[in-house]
Amino acid sequence: MKYSEPGGSIHITAEANEMFIRLDIADTGFGISQEELPQIFRRFYRGKNVRDAEGVGIGLFLAREIITAQGGHMKAASVPGQGTVFSIFLPLF
Repeated sequence: MKYSEPGGSIHITAEANEMFIRLDIADTGFGISQEELPQIFRRFYRGKNVRDAEGVGIGLFLAREIITAQGGHMKAASVPGQGTVFSIFLPLF
């Protein structure tokens, strides 16, 4: 919600198959440019359009580190002005 306009929303879906669970977290926020998407999981990275917002740029880095430590992975897809979808894949052990 931090990077969405007032009245924005977040939609979470989960899907399981025989190998992993996929969680998709979609927002209606500002979105992330295609040029910045490869950078967003770097420690202390702050996007150009959110530099004035509160934060230090460690949240996505830590989330990916934790998910990776559990044998999973995380990716993002975004359209500027329409929002972002973060997909988390966790193995079924």
